[in-house]
Amino acid sequence: MGDTLVQEGFTLWFTGWSGAGKTTLAIEIEKALLELGTPYVQRLDGDIVREDLTRDLGFSKQDRNENIRRVAFVASLLSRNGVATLVSFISPYREPRDKARASCHNFIEVYVKCDPDVLISRDIKGFYKKALKGEIQNFTGIDDPYEEPPNPEIIVDTGTMSVEDARDVIIRYVKEKKLIRCS
Repeated sequence: MGDTLVQEGFTLWFTGWSGAGKTTLAIEIEKALLELGTPYVQRLDGDIVREDLTRDLGFSKQDRNENIRRVAFVASLLSRNGVATLVSFISPYREPRDKARASCHNFIEVYVKCDPDVLISRDIKGFYKKALKGEIQNFTGIDDPYEEPPNPEIIVDTGTMSVEDARDVIIRYVKEKKLIRCS
C-alpha cells in the first residue's frame, strides 16, 4: 500500500452508547492504519483499561469521570509521543471529554451514533434488557444520561452505515488532516 509515516501523534476518541460499535471501529481503524504503514498505533478501550489501570473504579458518575481522566492522561502521553491513539469509551459526560480534548495532542472526537432501538435490538450481551428491568444501575441511556458531543469532528451512524463505510470516513479524515502521509 506504499509507505506511510505518522507525521504526528493523534487521538481518535470514539464516544457513544454501549453497543454502538466504538471498539469494533477502533479495531478496524487500527488494522487500516497498520496496513497503511503507520508505525505506532495503540488502542485503549474499557476491556483493556479496566483490567489494570481503572479496575478500582465502578460506574458512578464520579468513577466514570475518573476513568476518563486516567485514560485521557495515557492518551495524551501516547499522542504527544507520535502514537496514533484509538480510545473507545462510552464517555457519557461532556466535561471529561472536553478535558480529554484539551490534554490530548491532535484530538479528534468520533461520535459513534446509533438509534437506541437498533442498539436494543442487537444487544448481544443482554445489557439493555437487564438495564430496562432495573437489574443494572447507572446504565448509559437508560437510567444515566449520555451527553451528545455538540461539535464532534466526525459522526458515524452505525445504525445506517456499514463498519467498512464508517472506517473509510474516519481514515479519509485522518489523511485529510495530514496526520498520516501516504507516499
